[in-house]
This record gives sequence, C-alpha cells and structure tokens, in this order.
Amino acid sequence: MNSVTDSPAATATSRPARVGRELHDLLVLALPIMIAQVATTAMGFVDAVMAGRVGPRDLAAVALGNSIWIPVFLLMTGTLLATTPKVAQRFGAGNLHEIGPLVRQALWLAVVAGISALLILISAEPVLHLMNVDPELIKPCMGYLHGIASGLPAVALYYVLRCLSDGLGRTVPSMVIGLGGLALNIPINYIFIYGHFGVPAMGGVGCGWATAIVMWAMMLGMAGWIFWAPAYRKIQLFSRFDWPQGAMIGRLLSIGLPIGIAVFAESSIFAVIALLIGSLGATVVAGHQIALNVSALMFMIPYSLAMAVTVRVGQALGRQQPRNARFSAGVGMATSLAYACLSASLMFFLREPIATIYTTDPMVIQVASMLIVYAALFQFSDGIQVTAAGALRGYQDTRVTMILTLFAYWGIGLPVGYALGLTDWFGPARGPSGLWEGLIVGLSCAALMLSIRLTRSARKQIRISRSAG
Repeated sequence: MNSVTDSPAATATSRPARVGRELHDLLVLALPIMIAQVATTAMGFVDAVMAGRVGPRDLAAVALGNSIWIPVFLLMTGTLLATTPKVAQRFGAGNLHEIGPLVRQALWLAVVAGISALLILISAEPVLHLMNVDPELIKPCMGYLHGIASGLPAVALYYVLRCLSDGLGRTVPSMVIGLGGLALNIPINYIFIYGHFGVPAMGGVGCGWATAIVMWAMMLGMAGWIFWAPAYRKIQLFSRFDWPQGAMIGRLLSIGLPIGIAVFAESSIFAVIALLIGSLGATVVAGHQIALNVSALMFMIPYSLAMAVTVRVGQALGRQQPRNARFSAGVGMATSLAYACLSASLMFFLREPIATIYTTDPMVIQVASMLIVYAALFQFSDGIQVTAAGALRGYQDTRVTMILTLFAYWGIGLPVGYALGLTDWFGPARGPSGLWEGLIVGLSCAALMLSIRLTRSARKQIRISRSAG
C-alpha cells in the first residue's frame, strides 16, 4: 500500500474503533501538512529577523511588502486549492487516468494566476502612496516586492503539484520540500542581504530575491519528486503535453475562486483591524501584533487538519461512500474542538509568559495579555469554521461557503468590532477589546453557518446516493 488512503476499510464495527481508525488516518495525513505549514511560516520569520539585523528601515520595508504580497499570495493559492478535492475524488473512484489531464489544466491555471500575481506586485507602488508610506521606504519595499514577484509563478505551479500529491493522500513530499526550502532560505538570505560570492549587498531587498529562488527550488523539487517517484507513475502527469482547455479550467475556477476569495476575506479582516488599531497608539499596536502572531501560530494546527479533512471527504465521495465522508468530517470537527480546548487553556493560563517572549515592556505585556484572552476564546469558533470549510471543499461546495464567509466577517464581524471598539454607540468605546470582540462574533457566526451548511451538504450527498442506488 502506497499511502494511508490505500488501506482497506476497517472491519471493526464498534464506533470507538471506527473513530480511532479515522483519527489515525486523519493525523497521518495532517501531521506532514502541519510541519510544512510551520516551515513556510518560519521562512517569513527568518526574513523578518535577518532583515531586522540590517536596520529598522530594512525591517519596515519587508513588513510593508508582506502586507501587500501575502494577501495576493493567499488569493492565488486559495484558488488553486480546487485541485485537491478534484484529485481526491478521482483517486477515491479509481479513475487514475483522469488525474493527469486534470492536473495539466490546473498547471495552465497556475501559470495564468502566477503571472497575474506577478503583474499586481510589480505595479503596487500606487498602493504604497495611497497608504501614505514614508517615501524613504517605498524604493526598498518595491525592490523587495519585485524579488518576491519573480517567484510567484513558481509557487503557483508548486501549489498545484502539492495539491496533486495531497489529493492522493501523500503529504510527506510537501513536508520534506517545505523543510528543505526553509533550510535553503537561510544561507541564500545571508548571501543576498550581506553580499557574498559576487552578489552585491542588497539589505532587506535581498530577502525578496532569496525567497523567489527558494520558491523556484521548491517547485523543481516537487516536480522532480512526482516525475521520479514510482507512486505517481500511474498518473502519467508528464507523459504528454496538453493545450489549455477552457471548459476544464472553468470548472476548476468555479470551485477554486470562491475558496481564494474566502481565504482572502478571512485574512484581510485581520489586516483591516490592524489598520484600525493603528490609531490607538504604538503600545496597543504592539500588543495587538503579539496576540495576533500567537493566534496565527495556533491556527496552523486546525488549518492543517482542515486540509486533511478535504482529502478524506473527497476520497470517500469518490468511492461513493457519502456516509463515510460525513463521518470523516465529524471526526475532523471533533479533533479540532479537542485541540481548541488545549490551545485555549494554554493561551489563557500562560498569557503573560507568552507575552514576555516578545517584549519586556510592561504596558505592552499588559495589552497583549488582555488580547491573548480574546484569542483563546475564539480558538473554538476558529477551529470549527476552518474545519467545516475544509470539509465543504471536499464536497466541492465552495460558492455558498464564500458567501457565508464574506457575510460573517465583513457583514457582521467588522461592523460589530468597529461599533464596540471605536464608537460610543453601545457605551464607551472599548478600544482593542471591542475590535477583538467583533472578531469573536464574526468567527462564531462563520462557525455556525458553515456547520449548518456542512450538515446539509452531507445529507444531500447521502440522499443522492440513495436515489442512485
């Protein structure tokens, strides 16, 4: 057997045995994804640290650049995530001959998406002027973005190949290549930042070009893995060349674009709240950033679980087992809730020690500790909504998911946060507390609505299966 998803169904009939087997298979899929996500996050951390050693100007340029390219990156990669459930369903159904043509069209979509993202970044200077960025920071920031932009076509192709591997139930390659990318990023950063081996010293700008080189290396590494590994030979991805087919690319876009917009909506609301908090002073901003960073790190686990749930649900539906798909989604939701209990407890009881890791300023620690409590509270709703969204991707039910997500975050969460935090409509303005309370309300609404949608989608697939049978 070549992967966890090749294994036959468990013969045990007891529910605890079924849950144990499903949990095992889910975690085997999710653990490499977790490590890969941590490695990717760590690359951004390394960039910030190494740029910060050069000087505050370089660090600020990198931070500004990140605020522009990361949302574009999330929109692009979110759109390409449609490849995973498409591959998983075909793999579950045993239609391996359909996977190669599908992925070749996804690669064409990646080329278009990557070039579009590149053009957006190299044309971002007017955005910096609109943000009233210090003129001294615009040139190094644009230099950094130009470097990053050159790597976006590569990362788009990489994500399609990764989605192919994940859809087959093979998540180890992305972990290995992610760790390899992190290891490669450090020395290349050093070369480009400080200037070695004939490369001129570029400061923070060098981080962008170093990251681009790593992106191309990761893409080539994943392509090589799929080309040479025996497990992928039946897919015959590289056996022929296909020109773009509008109909198939359109079907991929119909599933993927709502995913991209939903991911973008969730990430952008945090960016908007950060901008709103910016008017409350440096201490509040610093405390907010600490709490946000902690919650983002904690979010990696349920996000990885959600990606694994997408694969499990998609493969079960491909095998014409909608009840097993619903069961996989349920175990995923329960696992995410169990993790939320752990992460929320740690954040609540260790809020001050966590804050002291980032700063020694007592005022910042006080603000960060208060906001970490709010971050602990939304661990539950955040875990539920991201896992439900992952399961819905497995059902390829993404359009309504996008609408619900946009409504929860932008229609409820942001207005409530603004009203509580920055106005006196419901009593004295609560400042950052009110804005974070808005986040909790938005995430809770998203969790409730997506859970209801998941229940309905699961029942619909079971009814379709019954009528077909």
